[in-house]
Amino acid sequence: MMFPQIPMLSYDVVVIGGGPAGMAAAARAKELGLSVLLLDENDYLGGILPQCIHPGFGIHYFGEELTGPEFAARLAKRLVELGVEYRTSARVLEIKNYSDMEKVVIFTSPSGAYQVWAKAVIYAAGARERHAFEIGIVGDRVAGIYTAGEAQTLMDVYGVLPGKEVIIVGSGDVGLIMARRLALEGAKVKAVIELMPYPGGLARNVMILHDFDIPLYLSHKVVEVRGKGRVQRVKVIKVDENLNEVPGSEFWIEVDTLVISAGLIPSVKKLKKIGVEMDPATGGPVVNDRLETSVPGIFVAGNALLINDLVDYVAEQGELAAEGAKEFIDRSGIESRKWVKVEKGQNVRLIVPHYLSGERDVYLYLRVSKPMEDVEVRVQGIEKKIRLPVVKPAEMIRLKLKAGDIQKAGEKITVEVVKA
Repeated sequence: MMFPQIPMLSYDVVVIGGGPAGMAAAARAKELGLSVLLLDENDYLGGILPQCIHPGFGIHYFGEELTGPEFAARLAKRLVELGVEYRTSARVLEIKNYSDMEKVVIFTSPSGAYQVWAKAVIYAAGARERHAFEIGIVGDRVAGIYTAGEAQTLMDVYGVLPGKEVIIVGSGDVGLIMARRLALEGAKVKAVIELMPYPGGLARNVMILHDFDIPLYLSHKVVEVRGKGRVQRVKVIKVDENLNEVPGSEFWIEVDTLVISAGLIPSVKKLKKIGVEMDPATGGPVVNDRLETSVPGIFVAGNALLINDLVDYVAEQGELAAEGAKEFIDRSGIESRKWVKVEKGQNVRLIVPHYLSGERDVYLYLRVSKPMEDVEVRVQGIEKKIRLPVVKPAEMIRLKLKAGDIQKAGEKITVEVVKA
């Protein structure tokens, strides 16, 4: 259904999301000769990068270590130099899929509402944070409870210290980096609480806790918050190997701030509405090696596809999605072909992409279910294997497969991580 009263725009590709995946996708699509419109709901480009003032970005993508704002600025500069059209403060309301080559994206902005007619859509809307209620924390509804992203924004964008005595839930990279930021700004980080029996972040970030003498409680969880007006104390309890609470193990820690860093969930509601098939393991869509979803002409990249460790991989996926969109448009739709299915074997929790054509080299992104030492990552079906000294659920494995090897496979390949 068209809306005659709403202005209609027309582009080859609409990119939804102005973070690193979206900016890289829009720039690459423009380089490939496509007309592109980039939409982002924030009033500035960059996604979460402008609030990530720590280093550690860009080593793979730009060949040097950058801060988040520097990484974002380089991508934004590339957009401007290429003449990519973009709109900020643009909230996408709906994606309509009329046919393989006919999509309509409806969005509002300060200048009004618009419809955009496009041949392909690259969805790079990122992810959202889990909040306290999703991880079973009960108690008083008080001030002083933040997600890690909210706390990071307060500090690194607005210059506001969220609290003086802090507990952090979750030992993933964001939680560990927030522990360092808070400690550097003079807050007392009393503990990092981790549900699993191992840390959730990269080894270099786990060292932060040792550097700042911050206690790490593994196999523990926060279950209750109490306070009058603001957080005053939180209850922590130990869990067993099945993640069940251990009776009598609870204790209270007095703090004024609780920061939740319990992971990210791909933001995919708009994709679900148009029937895109989802992968329960990643929380994102099922895709082929063009990063095209089950709905032809809808491509996905970045944390909307799966939660990535490195922003470099996010930008890499954005470029790949743009190349897929270019091929799709040039061929008036990617024709039917024989796909090789990628299946999970031993100790593989998730893997992307899910289908391979064998027409190009491809990177597989995978995570293990549990930590292991001295392992081989084996690809059954093409007889490929690599040896690694250690694998952890928190650290993504990026595995390159050659097109020629994929062509030799049958109907499927199975990836497994086993003792060497």
